[in-house]
Amino acid sequence: MSGQAIKEKIRSLVEELNEHNYRYYILAKPTISDYEFDMKLKELEKLEKEYPQFVYKDSPTQRVGGSITKNFPSVKHRYPMLSLSNTYSIEELRDFHLRVQKIISGNIEYVAELKYDGVSISLIYRKGVLEQAVTRGDGVKGDDITANVKTIASIPLRLRGDYPEEVEVRGEILMPRSGFERFNRERIENGQEAFANPRNATAGSLKMQDSALVAKRPLDAYFYFVLGEQIHFETHYESLQKAKEWGFKISDYIVKCTDLKCIENFINEWDKARHQLDFDIDGIVIKVNSIEQQKRLGYTAKSPRWAVAYKFKAEQKFTRLLSIDYQVGRTGAITPVANLAPVHLAGTSVKRASIHNADFIEKLDIRVGDLVAVEKGGEIIPKIVAVDKTQRSPDSKPTRFIQNCPACGTPLRRVEGEAAYYCPNEKACPPQIKGRLEHFISRNAMNIMSLGEGKIEILFDHGLVFKASDLYHLNASDLLGLEKEITQEDGSVKIMRFREKTVENILQGIEDSKQVAFPRVLYALGIRYVGKTVAQILAREFRSIDNIRKADFDRLTAVNEIGEKIAGSIIDWFQDPDHRKLLEELQDAGLQFSMEETKSGKMSGKLEGLKILATGKLQNFTREGIKESIFLHGGTPISSVSSKTDFIIAGEKPGNSKIEKAKQLNIKIITEEDFLNMIADDN
Repeated sequence: MSGQAIKEKIRSLVEELNEHNYRYYILAKPTISDYEFDMKLKELEKLEKEYPQFVYKDSPTQRVGGSITKNFPSVKHRYPMLSLSNTYSIEELRDFHLRVQKIISGNIEYVAELKYDGVSISLIYRKGVLEQAVTRGDGVKGDDITANVKTIASIPLRLRGDYPEEVEVRGEILMPRSGFERFNRERIENGQEAFANPRNATAGSLKMQDSALVAKRPLDAYFYFVLGEQIHFETHYESLQKAKEWGFKISDYIVKCTDLKCIENFINEWDKARHQLDFDIDGIVIKVNSIEQQKRLGYTAKSPRWAVAYKFKAEQKFTRLLSIDYQVGRTGAITPVANLAPVHLAGTSVKRASIHNADFIEKLDIRVGDLVAVEKGGEIIPKIVAVDKTQRSPDSKPTRFIQNCPACGTPLRRVEGEAAYYCPNEKACPPQIKGRLEHFISRNAMNIMSLGEGKIEILFDHGLVFKASDLYHLNASDLLGLEKEITQEDGSVKIMRFREKTVENILQGIEDSKQVAFPRVLYALGIRYVGKTVAQILAREFRSIDNIRKADFDRLTAVNEIGEKIAGSIIDWFQDPDHRKLLEELQDAGLQFSMEETKSGKMSGKLEGLKILATGKLQNFTREGIKESIFLHGGTPISSVSSKTDFIIAGEKPGNSKIEKAKQLNIKIITEEDFLNMIADDN
């Protein structure tokens, strides 16, 4: 067979298999059996292996993954990925409608569609072929995760029909509930920790370095927005129907409405029916349908004026409080957790819930045996929110918070002005030791993720690690064959065992952690009150661990954001002989304890030397996210207004006292959009 004939054969197989994928994943109407599909795919794989010069970008073989991505490059969005403003009542929805009517006269048609609870993604196609997949990020820039997204079968690698030369399509990647439950069962059977919810599992999957592993995750995707210079649709609804023709998965649950009653009916319908879906939604999105009217309405700095998200209220149900457990955190803080009679809530069976602290128990007068109201905060974490005291037994007794640590028996202490009780036995209390080790290896600290999922507990239980420096003395002979019995919910027992590949990954992860930059190493030490942001401030100000250790109270509190409590905690930590010994051992292991310019991780110096305060709710940043962004561009985030403040970023409902003080001091106040423009690339 000639080269041209082979090329044509490969092209023919690619097109045929892509057509079958479309029929299976998008139309749900397969025309051949799985066996026939697999045989054709194997034929294609064999030909591509023999003739790699004829491998096409849109070949279905590219979905199996295999490329390794150590870092996900940051990409600037051509069109900012703004968030939607939220409403929580029909009254607020009416206010939105009135705001639209002030600008748009005449007939207004809306489109109401499901609000997916997944991970936002933007796909860029050129000449019909998927070129790039970018996460939302901070709305201005996101991460390029193209290799991982290509493994998702419901995302077209090549478009169908009359597509434009270049187009951007946005949607949500999610993990269906059925796939999530199956995936979690497999993790538990393999001795791994289960994911808390489908959204967490999706986010974690998309950031995996090995795309071959992503290909094994049951991910799906729905799309809801089309962008591009060559896009000329009259309505949003029309653009979605065209995207469906191009091969995108567009929900059938979408309606056009000309009045609020129609929208309200759609909201009420899905508020009741959402748990019957095989994927999670957390509300309904309402958009002005006319593209021309959308342009006239325009955008605020945070969101489009032509769209709004109606968020469902967290579902709440009553159930019986059976008992209260007390958990010990890495800092010794004691957290009470409620054990409940199982109740079906927001699509899952809930057996445990948060009770916060002793003050909360006293405030609600929560007692064992009570009928309590439970809801899922953000549809994820169950919490007790009320008690039905009319159903309380006459024999009921007030809850008395424990006086001794449930793990080591040490009498608890309570710091004046704080809500939590603490176990002071930090050197010998097992949960605290394990908690500090788990914090040390966590993603935001040393990022030794190969040691997650319960493996630290195994190492601790076998006497191999008691402090962070012990990790750097581990070898293969210590780890091979370690195992632990894991009792599952159904009572069955599974064995988690350290095999050769597991050991290899652990040791490599430990070795790689020696390259982690100083701010994260400082955070990993677990000094009380030194979170990620404070660690970055300290690292930038003092440049090395030795300089921090030598700093006295006055020197520390002279630094913006370092108050008396933080300064005192830092000094106490360095005065402990065990901590000083730990530092020596970690330095001997080769960890980074100074700030090198090449490892500062800065994106630019555009805010160099500026002290910036952010107040109010921001649309594109979390509270920690705006601080991180200020850091990355050379600035210093601060929390109070003074004459040294350079400017304030004011979001929605900013602190009135801060704004007033800023005006008195003649400090510049800017919008979030102004800030985004300041840090944007020049090109």
